[in-house]
Amino acid sequence: MLKPDGKEFQSRLLGWFDENARDLPWRRTTDPYAIWVSEVMLQQTRVAAVLEHYDRFMRRYPDLHALAAAKEEDVLASWSGLGYYRRARLLHKAAKVVAEELAGKLPETSVALRALPGIGDYTCAAIASIGFGEAVAVIDGNVERVLTRMLGWDEKTALLPRLREVAAALLAKDRPGDFNQAMMELGATVCLPRAPLCLQCPVQEQCATQGEHVVAERRKMKSQRVAYAFVRRVPGGGSGKNLRRGIPEVLLVQRSRDASLMPGMWELPAIDPETALPERRLLDVRHSITVTNYYVTVYGFEPEEERALLEAEGVRRWFPLPELVEIPLTGLARKVLKRLKALPGYVTPAPLRIEKLGPEFLQWK
Repeated sequence: MLKPDGKEFQSRLLGWFDENARDLPWRRTTDPYAIWVSEVMLQQTRVAAVLEHYDRFMRRYPDLHALAAAKEEDVLASWSGLGYYRRARLLHKAAKVVAEELAGKLPETSVALRALPGIGDYTCAAIASIGFGEAVAVIDGNVERVLTRMLGWDEKTALLPRLREVAAALLAKDRPGDFNQAMMELGATVCLPRAPLCLQCPVQEQCATQGEHVVAERRKMKSQRVAYAFVRRVPGGGSGKNLRRGIPEVLLVQRSRDASLMPGMWELPAIDPETALPERRLLDVRHSITVTNYYVTVYGFEPEEERALLEAEGVRRWFPLPELVEIPLTGLARKVLKRLKALPGYVTPAPLRIEKLGPEFLQWK
């Protein structure tokens, strides 16, 4: 079991972290703002997914003032693909609060940070310890798993208040940021939920479990079948800059701003999966949101068939392909458009007739 002072635990863990820490962009900076952005992005999101968005987001909003001055729809567009868009809205809102009410200076303590919109117990502790060196422990899913196994507890025993007490006692107060990151790194790369790599663990000798611990049965995911229309056109004339240049366009629908999920985001027009014609089928994808697995089929439609989609709710608009990276797309829409090669990096398509639906429909040259 753990020694009372935790010195051996700290020494072994930090030594391991110094040698094995992953090279991540937010670990190359001491800027609290950059650390804040990374911690918000990493909530309920895999590191690999965050890596695809973090650098781009930071280039567009390199400091707190840039983020605070941005429009919400632009922030959401930059966030597109990360999911859980409420995080982006609250990050933007908190940046405005800091810029307008705190003279642009991010609070330096976990208590003060906790008062900002969207910053919970974990996030405020992470920012304060990593960005400002405050001796405060963090508890996320990875840390909870490490501590639970170290102490030989099951999920019913591992109550959060008790885990916080243990984490605070173990914390290396001279290197709180590194210690917290080391705990999270251990859970993410070694002390895995399934088949933990115990032989690679630097603190294995102090672990009471040395393997998987007893966990409660996970809630089963729901399944739902949905369908969407992919409608695109290649204007060849008419008025307006996009029509004159013949830039390919895609029809999208904006979700209601009162929607409980992803309000105001843009997506493909939804259609009834029971009435869609099989010969129009373009793509099948699976997409998970909270506790639901969506089994999605995308069907192709020609521009002149837009009237057949009038039942789709929401504001409708044709978007030139280059503008798709500048609008707040739902994660599913982004996934589908990427699979259909409709996001930037596309090859300009030529007009096609409806009978060419199938592989030729997606041939963009």
